[in-house]
This record gives sequence, C-alpha cells and structure tokens, in this order.
Amino acid sequence: MRSASATVVNLEVGYEATKRWKASVETFNIFNRRDNDITYFYDSRLPGEVNPVSDIHFHPVEPRTVRATLRYSF
Repeated sequence: MRSASATVVNLEVGYEATKRWKASVETFNIFNRRDNDITYFYDSRLPGEVNPVSDIHFHPVEPRTVRATLRYSF
C-alpha cells in the first residue's frame, strides 16, 4: 500500500536584537494546502466489531497557522 506524496511549505523569519532577545514569526502551510500529513495502513477494530478491518488511517495537514515568538535567554 502506498499513499500519494504531499508538499507543504512553511516559512520562518526571525530577528536577533541582542544575544538575549530574539523574535520570530513562523507561518505553517503557507498555501493552505488540504492534504494528508501522514497516512497509515493497518488493521483496526471499533467497539462491537468482531473482526478487524484493514483500512487507511490518516492525519490531515494543519490549516494555515501563524506563530509569533519572543524569546529571552538568561
């Protein structure tokens, strides 16, 4: 079993004001791609089912997200 490939683009921009202060902004999934981040194929069984079922299980790509960070090192 093989799943299709996916490309997700992320970007991080940062500024180091001093050796102790750093600021950055990260954007994840810039193009807001709707795809599967990871895909698994394995047997699973829900409560009440007698026999397991071989099926594809997946985790979708997170939607576009922006994260800002301000860091102080001591």
